[in-house]
Parts: sequence; C-alpha cells; structure tokens
Amino acid sequence: MACVSLASSSSLILSSLDYHRHGFRVFTRNCVDAVATRIRISRRNHRFRVFCESKTTEHKQIRRCSPFLERSLLSSNGSLDSDEWKAVPDIWRSTADKYADSIAVIDPYHDPPSKFTYKQLEQEILDFAEGLRVIGVKPEEKLSLFSDNSCRWLVADQGMLATGAINVVRGSRSSSEELLHIYNHSESVALAVENPEFFNRIAETLCSKAAMRFIILLWGKKSSVAPDIVEEIPVFSYDEIIDLGRESRKAFSDSNDARKHYKYETIGSDDIATYVYTSGTTGNPKGVMLTHKNLLHQIRSLYDIVPAENGDKFLSMLPPWHVYERACGYFIFSRGIELMYTAVRNLKDDLQRYQPHYMISVPLVYETLYSGIQKQIFTSSAARRVVARALIRISFAYTAFKRIYEGFCLTRNQKEPSYLVALIDWLWARIICAILWPLHLLAEKLVYKKIQSAIGISKAGVSGGGSLPMHIDLFYEAIGVKVQVGYGLTESSPVIAARRPTCNVLGSVGHPIKHTEIKIVDAETNEVLPAGSKGIVKVRGSQVMKGYFKNPSATKQALDEDGWLNTGDIGWIAPHHSRGRSRRCGGVLVLEGRAKDTIVLSTGENVEPLELEEAALRSSLIRQIVVIGQDQRRPGAIIVPDKEEVLMAAKRLSIVHAEASELSKEKTISLLYGELRKWTSKCSFQIGPILVVDEPFTIDSGLMTPTMKIRRDRVAAQFKEEIENLYK
Repeated sequence: MACVSLASSSSLILSSLDYHRHGFRVFTRNCVDAVATRIRISRRNHRFRVFCESKTTEHKQIRRCSPFLERSLLSSNGSLDSDEWKAVPDIWRSTADKYADSIAVIDPYHDPPSKFTYKQLEQEILDFAEGLRVIGVKPEEKLSLFSDNSCRWLVADQGMLATGAINVVRGSRSSSEELLHIYNHSESVALAVENPEFFNRIAETLCSKAAMRFIILLWGKKSSVAPDIVEEIPVFSYDEIIDLGRESRKAFSDSNDARKHYKYETIGSDDIATYVYTSGTTGNPKGVMLTHKNLLHQIRSLYDIVPAENGDKFLSMLPPWHVYERACGYFIFSRGIELMYTAVRNLKDDLQRYQPHYMISVPLVYETLYSGIQKQIFTSSAARRVVARALIRISFAYTAFKRIYEGFCLTRNQKEPSYLVALIDWLWARIICAILWPLHLLAEKLVYKKIQSAIGISKAGVSGGGSLPMHIDLFYEAIGVKVQVGYGLTESSPVIAARRPTCNVLGSVGHPIKHTEIKIVDAETNEVLPAGSKGIVKVRGSQVMKGYFKNPSATKQALDEDGWLNTGDIGWIAPHHSRGRSRRCGGVLVLEGRAKDTIVLSTGENVEPLELEEAALRSSLIRQIVVIGQDQRRPGAIIVPDKEEVLMAAKRLSIVHAEASELSKEKTISLLYGELRKWTSKCSFQIGPILVVDEPFTIDSGLMTPTMKIRRDRVAAQFKEEIENLYK
C-alpha cells in the first residue's frame, strides 16, 4: 500500500539515498518553497519514506528529456524544442497527436488484461519516466530490463529511454548465470523484472553477486517476492512507479516556478539507447551498443517493406528484447497500428480470432504453421488428400513459370540471354501459365482459402532472424500467402535488407533498405567482388552499432575505420539484367551461410551446413538437424527425428506391423538415411554417418538461443564422445 501527499507546488527530485537494514529513506531537495513533501510506501514490516526538503541550492538538478516528446517542458525552460525525432520516445508525441483515440496495444493474457489508446500509452510512458526520476534514476545510468512480451515491457522500455538512461534487455527464459553476467557486465544499477515468480527464480544468484539500488516488478504483487532474499533492496510495483510519476508531473504542471530550478538537456541522436546482448550460436554474448539514431533509422526505413497504415492489425509474439521484434514494433507504432501481444501457445488461436494484417516472426514459426497444414492434409480422407496434393503440385508449377515471365528468377550468371532466347522463354512461360491458371484458380477456391483463413495473415508475414527453408518459401507462394524474408544482425539494429511486396524474389533476402550500403568482399584479400561472386557480406549505414560495450578488440574486428560492419555471413549480389527471367532480380542479396559455420573437411573442401540442413528439413521425419564433420573425410549429422512421423512411415512401408507402438533405433536410422538420400541428392555434398538423439534441442536445455536458433558449438560439445565414436 502507498500513501502519497504532495504540496501543490512541490516536485520530487532525488539527490541521495540512505539505505537501512529495515527500510530506506530518499531525501529530495526542492527549490520552490518551504513546503515539505512526504511519501510513505510501506512494504510488509518495512517503511519506505521519501522526503522533499525545500532549500535554496546553488546547483541545479539535471533532467535529460526526449526533445519532441517533452518539448513543452523544454521550451518553457529556454531549451530548444524540435519537431524532428531525435530520440526513440519522440515517436509517442507524434502518434498521440495523429492517432489519439486509436487502439495502440491489446494485452489479453496478463493480469489485469490491458488495452491502451495512443494518447493513453503516451501518458503512461511519461508517468513511468517521471516515476523513474523520482526514485533517483539519472541520465546514462544502466537499468536491466529482464522481461517478456507485454504492454508493460513497452512502457518500461520507453520510460527508461525517455529519461536518458540506457536499458539492458533480456527475457525470462535465459539462465540465472547468463542474466547475472549481463547485469554485472553492463554495470546496471537496478533491475526491472517480469514478475515475482521469475525474480524469485533468479534472486539467489543475482542478489548475492550483484549490487541493486532497487527492483521494479512489472506484474504481480510485492508480497510474493521472497522476503529473505530482498530484505535490504527496495521493491516497487509498476503501479507505484506510475503513481509517483503522475504526482510529480502534476506538481510540475501546478507550479511554473518548479521548472526553473533544473538544468534541462535533450537526448541526442548519438546517445546510447540500449545494450542488447547477442544470443549467437557460438561464443559468449557481447553487449551491442545501439544509439537512438540506429533505431530511428529502422523506424524511418521499414515502410518500404511493411507499408502498414492506421487501422491495420499486427500480431506480436517474439521476445521484445530481441532487436528484430523491438525495431519492427517501434516502426509499427509510428504508423498508428493496433498491436496485440500473444505467445507461441496462443498463436494458432489468435491468428484465426484476431486475423492480423501483418505478423513479424522467425522461420521456425512459419515452419510450424507449414507442418500443421501438412498434417491436416495427411489426416484427411484419401480422396481429399490426393486432390489437395495434386492441386498443390500444379500451383507449384504455375508459380514457377509465373516467376519466369515476371523476371523473378535468381541467377549468378553475369551474362544476359539474347533477345530471341529471352522472348521465347517469356512466351513459353506465359503459355504454360495460361494452361495451368484454371486449375490453380480451382485450387484457390477448394483448398487455399481454408488454409489462408486458418493462417489468418491477410497482408504479409515477415520472416527474419534466420534462414527460411526454400520449400517453405515455395509453399507459401503457391497457396497465396505472402511471406517476405528480411536479413539483419543485432549489430545493425537489425534490418539490413528485405524483400519488398512488389519485389519478393524467392531465395533472396531482398534489396538493401534505405540509406544502407552492401558490398561483397573476398575473405582473404578484402577486395570487393563483382556481382554474382560469393564472399563475405559487409554493410554500412546509420543503423550500424556504436560498438561492443567494454570490448574494443571485438569492436575493431567487426567494424573497420570506414564504418563497414563485417557481418560474418557468406553471400552474393544478383547481377543486373535488362532482359530475361532475371531482369527484376538485380541488386538483391542472397545468403549462403555463416563463415564461422563453414565445415572444413580433411580433404580441404568447404561444406556449408545450411544447404544440407535446409534440404533435410523438407522431410517430415526430421524434426531438427545439425550437420557436423569438421576435419573429417565427409559431413555427418546429429538428427532429432519426429518419432510419430517415423513410426507412421515405417507402417506405410510395412517395416513394422500396423499395431506397433515403437520402432527400433536401427530401423529408425535406416529410414532417416533414405530420407537424407531423397532430399539432399542435389546438394554439393552428401551426409555420411548420422547420430540419432531422442531429446529435442530446446532453449531450456541451453542448446537453442532465445530466438530459437540451434547453438552448434553447444550441441557439438554435448555430444562430443558420440561424434568421435560415430567417425571411428
């Protein structure tokens, strides 16, 4: 419970903290009058007191503000106001003006369920930011924000940034040890956390090895926090921070003189906004320093990829701390879109119920939806199954020929076809499409409309954060669901390139976004390679990070003196053709794996595991796969099979009796070998020995990153002995 009384002309400016074993006192100095302000916040048997003493001081307190968001406050104190966005929170002033009564966020799965208009959300952010100032947060201090997707995550994130503080973000599925490393390495002074249950899980590790001024609970009650762990650490609820901020803002509005006693500074575009610790598949996480300018570049540039307008609906399900979801979310809000928060377990129902216009997600989500569709087709009656599969094959052929005459076929060949060859190719493709079109139209009416309704995405799904397998890409194109693939890194805030709605070249990650340069260089000589040549992808633009926090050597390796970021990815840029089937592909970027993931065989040959893995995952029998074989004669693989699919396949092939409930490991391996031969036959290499494991790679086991990428190094380390025996 909190008891708050404020003098009308008082404001709360924190100057010092005096912590006691059974409570703490916060003394503030007010330069307006002789009225003392007291706030009492009781927690169990402890009493928390905030005193505001009025004494004339020679030194002014510094308040750093988001220039456009709080322009009225700045202009009244002689600071220059601006209509241009200089900091990320500036977007809320614009959206509140344009879309005041439009719904901004819907959060149905937290207690209490929440819904905000754009005007309400702006006020909530301003209150939270002011509440942070009241409890002593200063510009450039680091605040850890360990939480998952919710409207309160958004308010906390933007409130922190609006004070000029730097937030350090991570989700609740990370281990206590990883969170401790991030908290201490980032030099955080306080923590905002999802809820008491999550905090109690990590408290023993964090509280014993990290210094915390205070803790903020975004959800849940303070009484649920373990009392023996946080006896000496002040705990605030989300509502308390909002209340403190609201009262302090009211005091400012009631007294014009109150504003004169502070020194105002504006947040600059080059100021650091956040540290995002990488969740890469190899090595320890590094703290990527992203500025307001980096993130504003994304907000201003993504409209070409997602031409969203006020009234559109957007479904958010990725971890909000991941810069992909975060930057896209900021952009969505700058357009006045309605956003609904969901989770993986609710995704299928929410897609059908909410019917979003857009969804931004990782490849695994699109693969999961694809698998669900395939299972529905397989479990339908024999007649329906045969018809559906036949129609889908026809649509595959139709869309393939359609790409030919529209000029969307990728090639690395710099030589253009002759006019005659290009004309014949175009005419032939048009004729075949004309023949197949009626059957494709029939497929749309009989099959695809039902699938589209179940998926629920009416305009486009955007896939990023990993490679989307080609067969998934082709399938969505065939059934008329637009999926646009993007590419980026945490170090580039993150989007570098993406496929446009009008230039959705399958197999590529699209053209560079606005104000972004890309070049392909030789890995050894660093010479720029011509179009069509494969090499290391480098990027330069306003979205490129400031560097890695406290890691100058890693920064120097990633960024050169001219501002080029070494992505570590292997790729090539499609040559420009004026005619032929590739005439609209010029300049798109095609990726072929990570340089660090490349497997070098004992023969000296280089194997790109991604090619083999994507091909193998087309099999319904293979759930997860990691290609191995460093310094061996041929590549192998660690495979997690889909046991249900494997058993069903064995029954279809009469390998086991129809009533069998399990399959031996030897027969499982035999079936998997057959699938690998079938699906990887066109790859540069064939997979040799395989290791079958029962337990899937998960985030909880540490074998997947929080963004659902398999950690190759950890998988290889965990199965080191088995791999050695495999090659013996």
